[in-house]
Amino acid sequence: MKSTDSIGVIFDMDGVLVDSAESHYESWKRLAEECGGSVTREQFTRTFGRQNCDIIPILFGDVSDERSTALADRKEEIYRELIRSRPPIVEGAPELVRSLHDAGVRLAIGSSAPRENITLILDAMGVTSCVSAIVSGDDHERGKPDPQVFQLAVGRLGLEPSRCVVLEDAPLGVQAARAAGTRTVAVLLYHTAEAFDGADDIVSCLGELSVGRLVSLACM
Repeated sequence: MKSTDSIGVIFDMDGVLVDSAESHYESWKRLAEECGGSVTREQFTRTFGRQNCDIIPILFGDVSDERSTALADRKEEIYRELIRSRPPIVEGAPELVRSLHDAGVRLAIGSSAPRENITLILDAMGVTSCVSAIVSGDDHERGKPDPQVFQLAVGRLGLEPSRCVVLEDAPLGVQAARAAGTRTVAVLLYHTAEAFDGADDIVSCLGELSVGRLVSLACM
């Protein structure tokens, strides 16, 4: 068994630490309405979890880089306004983060979300000091299933990829984590188990996970 300080756990945020799908959908709808358009649930579902720079051409058509940045910034501003008073934190998320930190496991966030969103959620969970590395959408150029986000997180933890476990809610995220060389746990918040044939472990909720289970997975 490896010492826990040689093991890392990397959390995706949306769909793992926060049940944020409805708030993101509402923020895209409000942005579209401000622009005189609309966004359907089907359009949102097809794009959820991707980077804003990839979503905007699908929802708003061909726009300049400057316009794309402005739209993305406004969308995230609306999202933070929606969740600020009652962040939709997933049950058991703060407890799992704290228990891993207390056991000496190194923790990171690997997300396509802006850093402001991540900071808001970690502060609301009361676990900011538990997380030693954050990779946000501001830090990487290529979205999942490209492994860049998790490669950066592993590097910032100072660990070997095989000693890290990524918690993901999306099939593309699991693909990205596997491509980065990490172990993977699929959390079934938005998808069924059948969507995750490549995951090393699958749980229906964070409450099923323990320090021992994640450490054992990293030591396989």
